[in-house]
Amino acid sequence: MADPDSPADSGATGHASRSTARLAAVQALYQHAIAGTPVERIIAEGIHHRFAGALDDQELVPPDRPLFARIVRGVHARRADLDGLVDGALAGSWSRDRLETLLVAILRAGCFELLDSAEPPTRVVIKDYVDLTHAFFAGREPGMVNAVLDKIARRVRDDLAPADTAASDG
Repeated sequence: MADPDSPADSGATGHASRSTARLAAVQALYQHAIAGTPVERIIAEGIHHRFAGALDDQELVPPDRPLFARIVRGVHARRADLDGLVDGALAGSWSRDRLETLLVAILRAGCFELLDSAEPPTRVVIKDYVDLTHAFFAGREPGMVNAVLDKIARRVRDDLAPADTAASDG
């Protein structure tokens, strides 16, 4: 049996584990923003109490616990930098001050992951956060998250080749 404290290996289960960690991190960041719960307490509660069981009668894939903790700690530590990047990437009528708290948590977490490491590939990070946004919002928010994270990625990452640029403009 796999160690529950280690990240998932690879493949579909590994991706699902990382996706679950991203969801849990966004929820933790939301809790911190709304209730002011200390980050280390949220991480400990998440790792030791909340990562088991089911949601809406569907068994959850265990999250990648180190990724969860890294995202929550990283967003907390680099919040000002992340907010600057998000503010610079927002366009039109969108402004971070007018966004819902949950949407800001999603953007900060996605931005942090784009800055934190060259892995996973940019498209994987953006797709996961857009999918996560779809779980909470039915309007224009997923498209906005896609556009903002794409714009940030083009500034901070090197894995978007010219062919990728042309494909995403269409």
